[in-house]
Amino acid sequence: MHDLQAQRIDFEDTLIGRLSLQQSHQMLRDILHHDPSLVFDLRLRTSEGVPPVPPSTAAAPSWCVCARCREMPTDLERKCCGFRPAECISSMPHMEIFILMEGHLRMARRLWNDIRAVEDAQSPGESNRQFRHAAYRQWVVWQYGSLGSGRRVVIPSCCVWAIRDRFPDPNGHYVGFIVSRF
Repeated sequence: MHDLQAQRIDFEDTLIGRLSLQQSHQMLRDILHHDPSLVFDLRLRTSEGVPPVPPSTAAAPSWCVCARCREMPTDLERKCCGFRPAECISSMPHMEIFILMEGHLRMARRLWNDIRAVEDAQSPGESNRQFRHAAYRQWVVWQYGSLGSGRRVVIPSCCVWAIRDRFPDPNGHYVGFIVSRF
């Protein structure tokens, strides 16, 4: 985290600590109206509103905490979100809305292509690959914000597989994490 951002967070944390219960409730209501996904995140971290975990057909790898990860080809990609099964990032409501919904991804692809001045490839089977890549970009922005050129992060296996399950490759061939494109 950048020093300026850390200072800002510390400052805001101090102000939040001074709020009365009534002020805190009002702030949460304001957040709910401004960005409901933040409230979804918070609710999923409590015992209320926890979605049920669907039964898994395969045992989760030993490195998985959330019970939704699947084996990955490299040690670097063997990453779990680190939350208990009921709190797994891949099961959050806004994972479905912002990361897996075709309409949002279609818009994200258009914006990305407009910025880069390119067109989507129109070859058969290409659409799911483009949706997967848009979903990976959306996930990174959702969790980390803008990373900047050359900075890359590994997406947890549970989230990678939620995206791959929604937009599968017809041949089951996936590139995986690329350390650097440069």
